[in-house]
Amino acid sequence: MKLYLFGFLMAFLSFTASAQMPATDIPNFQFYKGDGKAFTKAQIVPAHKSLFVFFDATCVHCQKTMIELSKKYEDLKKLNIYLVSLDQHITMNDFMSKYGKNLVGKKNVLLLEDRDHVFIPLFQPTKYPSLFLYSPKHALTFKTSGDTELPKLFAAIAK
Repeated sequence: MKLYLFGFLMAFLSFTASAQMPATDIPNFQFYKGDGKAFTKAQIVPAHKSLFVFFDATCVHCQKTMIELSKKYEDLKKLNIYLVSLDQHITMNDFMSKYGKNLVGKKNVLLLEDRDHVFIPLFQPTKYPSLFLYSPKHALTFKTSGDTELPKLFAAIAK
């Protein structure tokens, strides 16, 4: 009986620990574009790095991050940029018009609504904003939360 209980406890602890680890590859997801159509992992533009930015329109750190990303668009124009939020598109569009002006309307930038609330369990962000950089083969190469490590993000993008 003790051996059975010990085995169960070990399995539970290892599952709990692995559940808190961020995915090392882009997880399978479904978000929604402004026109209401679904966007999934299968639609990611191949042969480019992908940057997922999880933000909230009322977050001051998200606002600072978006301003910096917008300023550095020339360094980002070869990336797939997926801006994901739990906010509705009307709120996200207002946010982008204030803080991400240089990103609006760019063909490599997609604003996505997480209306099914799957980003947090799939990507495991720790706070707003959370940024995840993936290789063209969808492997996680850099992640950060908050706005303090943006220089490290830009260095990782340049590699």
